[in-house]
Amino acid sequence: MKWRINRVKLKTRFILFIIVIHLIFLVLCYLIFEKNKLFFIASEAFVLISLSISIGLYRQLIEPITYIKDGINAIKDRDFNVKFLLTGKTEIDELIGVYNQMMDALREERTRQEAQHFFLEKLIHTSPTGIIILDYDHQIRQINPKAGQILGASADDFVKQLEPLKTGESKTIRIGSINTYKVQKSNFIDRGFPRVFVMIEEVTAEIFEAEKGAYGKVIRMMAHEVNNTIGPVNSILNMALDTDELWKSGDKASLKNALNVAVERNQNLNLFMRNFADLVKLSPVSKLRVDLIPLIHNVADFMQIKARQHDVIFEFRLPYQPFYIYADALQMEQVLINIVKNGIEAIETHGLISFSLDPARKTLIIADNGKGISAEMNEQLFSPFFSTKKDGQGIGLTLVREILLNHGFEFSLKTMTPGQTEFSIRLT
Repeated sequence: MKWRINRVKLKTRFILFIIVIHLIFLVLCYLIFEKNKLFFIASEAFVLISLSISIGLYRQLIEPITYIKDGINAIKDRDFNVKFLLTGKTEIDELIGVYNQMMDALREERTRQEAQHFFLEKLIHTSPTGIIILDYDHQIRQINPKAGQILGASADDFVKQLEPLKTGESKTIRIGSINTYKVQKSNFIDRGFPRVFVMIEEVTAEIFEAEKGAYGKVIRMMAHEVNNTIGPVNSILNMALDTDELWKSGDKASLKNALNVAVERNQNLNLFMRNFADLVKLSPVSKLRVDLIPLIHNVADFMQIKARQHDVIFEFRLPYQPFYIYADALQMEQVLINIVKNGIEAIETHGLISFSLDPARKTLIIADNGKGISAEMNEQLFSPFFSTKKDGQGIGLTLVREILLNHGFEFSLKTMTPGQTEFSIRLT
């Protein structure tokens, strides 16, 4: 604004200067050549020619300023397509040439930045990695669809939990009872100041694969050692028990009873290890077209005796029409048995287990009104060998996890409200 005022004053001064000079010339010409009209007319003509030349020079001097003004307005409006034509005047053409080169460079830079920005936005939007970009106040400025899918409505709480994490650091967290993610905190420079962004990469499959390899190796080693030991020991014990000469005297009854207990314990240990071995030796999925409705009723009938022992009743909210899925019927039956068994044990006594099937969403929900799952337990669910039961082996939910993952079915287990725990399976 100051520059404009100074420019206007300069124009005014120049015009006033021309007017004053030529008025003085006119007055002097009148005073000097008052009596000689020929010289007076000639001097007046000279003054008019001088005035015309001065106006032309003024226009030539003010023309660059006009170009500069128009160029500044174009830059202010971010219109980099404005260019000036050459005038044929050397000084002005040099100014126009520099201006046109500058506008070409600005236009190319803007086009390049817009292309990079569009590419970056597209990359963030379609990235399989969750990305959260924060503003200078560490509030969420942008969140891509993958991060929104992972976090849902809890994105703000998630960002607050990451405040202790330093820039450049990463950690592995579990969201829900199944999915595991690697979270990395980084920053970038925006207008000279650092801004933070968070990347969330799912590593569930890698974690499961590593766990499976680890516990598979341990189970195979344990099963080998136990079987190699129990077989010969039980053979010797049974041979001794079948030798009547050893038990003729009555004072050996307690010893015989102890040997029978030892054989029984060995058989239980063998069964214990067989359950673990079944997890490792899980056969490949053989998918066939299966009607899920009869399968659910068959499992309920199979578990009816155990349910009656705990005063648990079954409730069915299933469609009347068949609902077909492509699955391994035997493995899915094993999944349903484990889920119902866990529900009955969570209720302990006097409760309800409901089976709900939504054909539109292709979702099966098995709910119980047992004691529920605490936050601490929720983080350990589906982990190998983890169990809250006194004599639990921790393989039931692990087996369920393996079967459902092999089928490609999404699933979750969570306590929705007190007295309402749901195991949800998305059958797609």
